[in-house]
Amino acid sequence: MLVLRRNPPSADMYAFPGGRAEPGEAPEEAALRELEEETGITAHSPQLFATYDLKTHAADGAVVSHFFLSVFRVEADGATIATAADDAAAIGWFTVEEIRRLPVPQSVLECAERLASSGE
Repeated sequence: MLVLRRNPPSADMYAFPGGRAEPGEAPEEAALRELEEETGITAHSPQLFATYDLKTHAADGAVVSHFFLSVFRVEADGATIATAADDAAAIGWFTVEEIRRLPVPQSVLECAERLASSGE
């Protein structure tokens, strides 16, 4: 599942639901909260799948932004209908082939390919 982002750092691109952790919030808790805020889906049992160290550079090479992206696999009620909310302008379920044709950050494509090849 990907959401079309309204806000930076991936504005106007599709990305996994997510966002920043609140002070004192564990990454797993942040992942579950952000998923619910952006899609209406309540999930549980988060399992870390991948972490990406992402930096954006200015033309002179200076680091403009730096953050870690942690991707979690979760269990959710399959009957819940996802609805775009919060930072999500749109939402959808996509195959890897479809993701290759969407505007996505490179980390999202790499992770989607890893998820597909993991067989889980």
